[in-house]
Formats: sequence, C-alpha cells, structure tokens
Amino acid sequence: MTDHALRLLRQDSRLAELAGFPFDFSLDRAEYGHGEPVRLASGGPLEAIAGDDTGGTYFRCGDGSVLYADSEGGAGIIGSSVDEALEILIGLPGWHDCLQLSPEDGEERILAHVAEVEREIREECEISLDEERLALRSALGFPERSPVELVRMLHAALSRTEPDFVLLNAEEGCAYDLIGPPPPPLWESVLASGRADLAALRAGEREVWEAVAEDGVRRRLALRAAQFDRVAGDLELLRRLLRYETRSSLTDELRLAAVLVGLHGRVEDLPLLHEVRETDFDTACGLSEIPEPGADPAALRQWARDTDRVFFGTDPADEPLYTWTDLALDQGLTGLALVALIRRLDAIELDQSLLRSADDPTQLDTDELNTLAEEFETLGEPVQSARARRLHLALQDKPARR
Repeated sequence: MTDHALRLLRQDSRLAELAGFPFDFSLDRAEYGHGEPVRLASGGPLEAIAGDDTGGTYFRCGDGSVLYADSEGGAGIIGSSVDEALEILIGLPGWHDCLQLSPEDGEERILAHVAEVEREIREECEISLDEERLALRSALGFPERSPVELVRMLHAALSRTEPDFVLLNAEEGCAYDLIGPPPPPLWESVLASGRADLAALRAGEREVWEAVAEDGVRRRLALRAAQFDRVAGDLELLRRLLRYETRSSLTDELRLAAVLVGLHGRVEDLPLLHEVRETDFDTACGLSEIPEPGADPAALRQWARDTDRVFFGTDPADEPLYTWTDLALDQGLTGLALVALIRRLDAIELDQSLLRSADDPTQLDTDELNTLAEEFETLGEPVQSARARRLHLALQDKPARR
C-alpha cells in the first residue's frame, strides 16, 4: 500500500494547506465525515482521509485504492493508491470536469479541454496554479506527467469501481451512481469464458472438449455463447453439447441446445431431439412441441424459430437480468451479481417513486420484488432482502394483498 504522500501531508501543515488549496484535498474535512453513513457493497473497509469544499469525501479502501464520493450520490475509484490519486488531483485540479474524457479522445482534445478548465480555475482563484503545482509535486516526490497520461490514469482507475468498490448508503441500501465511464454490461463479463471455450471447441481442441462436456457451468456458458454467435458449422458440436446437457434434466440451456440444433432444419436430427425429449418428465413437457420423426425440414425450423423467439433470441441485452446473475453466481462472480441486483432494486424503487409523485395509478409488476428478495437471501444479504420485501408490501394497493 503506497501512502508516502499522505504521511507527508499529515506531518507537514504547510503541505497540507497547499493540498487543501488550490487542489481541494483537505485533511481537516475528513473529521466531519461524509454527511451520511456509507459502506461498500463488498463489505470491504473504508477510511475517510480527506474531503473537498463541495461536500465530497476521499476514502481509502482495504487494498489502498482511493474512492471519491460526492454529495450528490456519485462515487468512483480515482487512484490505485493515495499517491496515485494525489498525482491526478495535483496534475488535474479540475478533474471533476474531466470525467467524460477518455484516452480515445486524443491528445489535442484532452490538452485543449484541460487548458480551458485550468484557465477558469486561475481566473476564479487568482493564483499561480503552475507554481503551486510545482511546489507540491516536488515536495511529495511526484514526477511531472502530461495531462494526457493523467487522464489515462484517471480513466483506468474509474473503470475499476464495479463491482468491488460500489458504495452504498448504509441506512437505505441504495447504491451510489458511478461518476466515471459506465462498466461493460453484465452479460459481457459473464460470457467471456464461454466465448473462449466456444472458440476452442470450434478449433477442435480435444482437452477443452472433455473439460467443457464434463463441467455443467462451462457447458451452459458455451451454449449461451453459441446463442449469440451462430455459425453454420457448429451443428456437430451443438449435437454433442445437447447430449451432454441431458445430464441436467430440463435447463434453459438444454432447450437452447435443442433449438440451435433445430434451426439447422436437418430432419436426421429429429430422432436425437426425441431421444432428448424423453430424458425425463420435465424435459418431455418442455420439449413437447418438437415435430414428430418424419416431419419435413420446414416444420422443424418453424418449431425452432418459434421457440427461439419466445425463449431466446440473438441479442444478449434482451435476456432477463436473472439469466446473467445466475450464470455469474455459477462462476463465482458474486460481486458482479450482487451489484447488478442492487441496481435493479434501485431502479424499481425509483420508478415507483416517480409514479407516485405523478399520481400515476400504474404500478410495476411487484412479483419481481419477491424474486429479488429471494436472490438477496441466497447471497446472504438480509438488509437488501428486507428492503425488497418492504417495497413489495408498500406497493400493494388492496388490504387483502397486503
């Protein structure tokens, strides 16, 4: 953990004052707290080390990363250590106005934007910003870095916020918004290993075949990857995955494998599909509409297309959230699943609040709140579970339902 600069600031009041103005990193403000109790969704430790004049707080996390939380419900990692965070704050004193910049914006745009932000700071504060920066940077032993490099560092830090450093209101349970770039969609992280396995299966790697076939989670993920990357040459590997998936009775992925095979419209696959259908009672019910042996290719394709339209599709963004949270949990990606579920509960709560304030009698389907409550219970999150159940109760419009 690198905190050399923080020790120097705590030991030298002159340096601490310089960090507080004009770089708005005030050690004294840490004593007043954040304004509301907060905690990390991951349960990790938080230590308030400084604040700024807008009511924001700088926290040091368990691994040394610095999390900034503003007073408007936004938060994000701004450095992998206190030293790195201070380098960014000193080099980009208007860093709040640089949050939408990214390394892809190019040197010319970044330099122009930072120059304009600093011009406004100089005019407002009537200071020699360059002299103050040089003095503090030299005292703390920081190298001189270009704004382009500092923007890259800030962008990389902010991108690490989810899932390990998502901040929650400790009393209400809702999550702070991200102040940086949005994270990749949950499905992208969940599907990553499945896509890798699918590529290896297509390449005919024998060891991967054996490992995927015997591992229910990897098998399901490979099938989900095939759902969104459909290739004509996949038929034989889909047949093999379908046979192995019968070990799990009727799963969504078993139905998916049958559909992906059926979409090829090969009538010679009908005996296989019927063999799969007869695996057990649940599977027979779930695949009851498969055409009988002897049907023509058009009938097989029509069944597969209809089933695909109802249950699956080709866009991972259209899949229910719980498809991805379940697969995340199966892979041990607990933090990703938890954050996604908390943000879903936040969204439902906000939607209902807006409807009530507009006197709109329309209500969302509150059954999802029961699902969320059960998911949180499984994850060992009783506070979030109780929050979902309280909202479910509050939204019942009839005494009998309450």
